[in-house]
Amino acid sequence: MKTFSATPADIEKKWIIIDAEGVVLGRLASIVAMRLRGKHKPTFTPHMDMGDNVIIINAEKVQMTGNKRQEHFYWHTGHPGGIKSRTKQQILEGAHPERVVVQAIKRMLPGNRLSRSVMTNLRVYAGGEHPHEAQSPEVLDVKSMNSKNTRVAQ
Repeated sequence: MKTFSATPADIEKKWIIIDAEGVVLGRLASIVAMRLRGKHKPTFTPHMDMGDNVIIINAEKVQMTGNKRQEHFYWHTGHPGGIKSRTKQQILEGAHPERVVVQAIKRMLPGNRLSRSVMTNLRVYAGGEHPHEAQSPEVLDVKSMNSKNTRVAQ
């Protein structure tokens, strides 16, 4: 019995759409990271981009447990004294609420070249509209997978 190692010809990518309204952020991020990486497939090969293309809509309506909305995101401008921060609540209410979801998913992937290329298969939209109807994405209902995946609006 030989170990199966996928080649680019063996890879079959699907399009998946996920509605993030009312879904807990960390649980959503772990499910999406697994799908992007391709770990849900029996032919998973660690050094190949096996994952599906994932579309997330309603990212602005994602939920968080505890006091996670008051946690800070930090970044540095590159200039002396250029440390900046914003809370997750401020980012969700700002111009780009989808950045909270993208950052959570990005941090659940390993920090290497493959993960950076895998992140190009992710599309996150703040509202309910998306321009990918031509790809006929399949709906993945994260809410029904586990009762803990949802949270009542706070």
